[in-house]
Amino acid sequence: MTRFETPRVAIVGVGEIGRGWAALAIAAGWPITIYDSDAELLGAATDAIGDRVVTLVRLKRAVTEVAEDALNEMKVGRSLLHAVAEADWVIKAVAEDLPVKQKVLQQIEQVTRETAIITSSASGFGPTALSARLERPERFLVGRPMDPVELIPLVEVVPSPRTDPAAVEDIRFWLSLLGRAPVVFRKEIPGNLAARLNAAIWRECIQMVLDGVLDVEDIDRAVSVGPALSLAASGPNLAHHLAAGEWGVEVSLSKLLGTYEGIWKSLAEWKQLSHEDQKRLIKLVDKSYSRHVSELREARDQRLVRLLEAMRE
Repeated sequence: MTRFETPRVAIVGVGEIGRGWAALAIAAGWPITIYDSDAELLGAATDAIGDRVVTLVRLKRAVTEVAEDALNEMKVGRSLLHAVAEADWVIKAVAEDLPVKQKVLQQIEQVTRETAIITSSASGFGPTALSARLERPERFLVGRPMDPVELIPLVEVVPSPRTDPAAVEDIRFWLSLLGRAPVVFRKEIPGNLAARLNAAIWRECIQMVLDGVLDVEDIDRAVSVGPALSLAASGPNLAHHLAAGEWGVEVSLSKLLGTYEGIWKSLAEWKQLSHEDQKRLIKLVDKSYSRHVSELREARDQRLVRLLEAMRE
């Protein structure tokens, strides 16, 4: 096939991320096959993916007829061989465990076509480590989405030094057809971009909760209606450039960096939470949200769609 044809997609691993990839591809009318070595999880995935597709239709992120046809045509692999043998693009979305991921990648490579491109949705491991045991590492790269996959456009595309540039371009093009915003990394870095930012922001939020500065819900509300909106509208560097005003960017950013130096000195620096603080945090988060998870997820998805529509205008 050529880059400009609709690829046949196989999704290996049907947890949260795998189901999101499946719903996204189905919403575009693409032929997909799903597979998981956990038969119980695989059995539950069909209905779960269907529910996500229905939600996308309701949110006007998919055309009813297109999505229904693709959902009806979705195949469930009887084995890994059956799932990936004819695929052009294999998406691996299994647990965040390096030996497990390497083993699954080896198994996929052994039974898929030599021209197929394999991507991993991992955030914790880079493509060099993940592809260390592959015979064709040039056909492998990381394609890390954010959750919910079917709604948030960003996909971090991270090739290894051995990845074929043509494979990178194929994946970038296919992601664009799915309405994603692929960002290709020039080098590997632990956590890529999104996970590193989330880790830094969350650590500071956790510290403020544990210190009694704000409670869990106030932290979330403040971030979502303040910094998150600014970042969504422009990104951090452009936001500071636009705020420079009559000072000009050189003077303004120099002053701002000086101001931030004092704040940086006060930021949390711990590398892991104590067991006691973990239990305390989990209890506080659970108390805040556990009784209304379904309603909160629905509200979150609706807000995401409205934000995306506003950003498109």
